[in-house]
Amino acid sequence: MKIKIDDLTGPEIISLLQEHLDDMYLTSPPESVHALDLDGLRKPEITFWTVWEDDKLAGCGAIKELDSAHAEIKSMRTSSEFRRKGFAALMMQHILNEAKARKYGRLSLETGSMAYFAPARKLYESFGFEYCSPFGDYSEDPNSVFLTKAISYT
Repeated sequence: MKIKIDDLTGPEIISLLQEHLDDMYLTSPPESVHALDLDGLRKPEITFWTVWEDDKLAGCGAIKELDSAHAEIKSMRTSSEFRRKGFAALMMQHILNEAKARKYGRLSLETGSMAYFAPARKLYESFGFEYCSPFGDYSEDPNSVFLTKAISYT
């Protein structure tokens, strides 16, 4: 397994992110879809990683800096071939390690409230994320839940 910063130009990641957006629009009302497209992910405040098993794309994840003390997890996705094999947990740990290295005090995320998103919520809970109020530019939405985790340096 290898995790690397991705420039979002390869056909594999373009395909996986399109699958991600398609799923978000199938499972959420359009006004509640907060997944970013390629242009949205190609911003200086976002670092985007992919995880690979040999030459196959297993998944991806990103971190968006909200300010010097707070970041948001974006675009966590595991390709269907690699689900339930530990790749999402590997990416989550990588993002947490990066948040510590950058000395963020808090890491937050938004995900769906529907049953489709239950595995994602379970993953975040297993890493110590707790439910919270909307943060950043988000507002209350019955189709969204918000989670956050204080970053510890001990």
